[in-house]
Amino acid sequence: MNQTRKLIYSGSVVDLGIESAVLPNGRRIDLEVVRHPGGAAVVAIDTQQRVCMLRQYRHAAGGWLWELPAGKRDQGEAPLSTARRELEEEAGVRAAAWHALGSIHTTPGFCDEVIHLFLARDLTAVPTRHEAHEVLECHWIAYEQALAWTRDGTLSDAKSLIGLLRAETALTTNI
Repeated sequence: MNQTRKLIYSGSVVDLGIESAVLPNGRRIDLEVVRHPGGAAVVAIDTQQRVCMLRQYRHAAGGWLWELPAGKRDQGEAPLSTARRELEEEAGVRAAAWHALGSIHTTPGFCDEVIHLFLARDLTAVPTRHEAHEVLECHWIAYEQALAWTRDGTLSDAKSLIGLLRAETALTTNI
């Protein structure tokens, strides 16, 4: 696809640009596109079949959300490395067993962000290292309760919904 980009804003998390693109049907259009380095999210399940859920304040979403531990990839960082780092920083645990749950495009209509999802088990405690911009509470919720939250509307965060549902599939196939 032939395209040009006019940078409008470059920040610490995203870049916004106007991209002139030629679509597969030959039509040329200008699009507002957010470029994002992507991230990783973790479904961490302990030996008591509890999952780590964060109650996190999200200004852009208008308040508190329930979410899986997750975060932005650093430049050159592999998705699994991001997942490991975020699980330690936000949940205070390290996992010995990891299983990839695939990836998702969060908002493909205007943003290229891809989040890689992982299942983490065999957990051991480590010190948390919350970042200054994070306002969150770490909770360990019965896994069945978290799955119920995917169905009753308690969870609205897409990465958390999909991560929990994909983990349920992986766990029922005895990975």
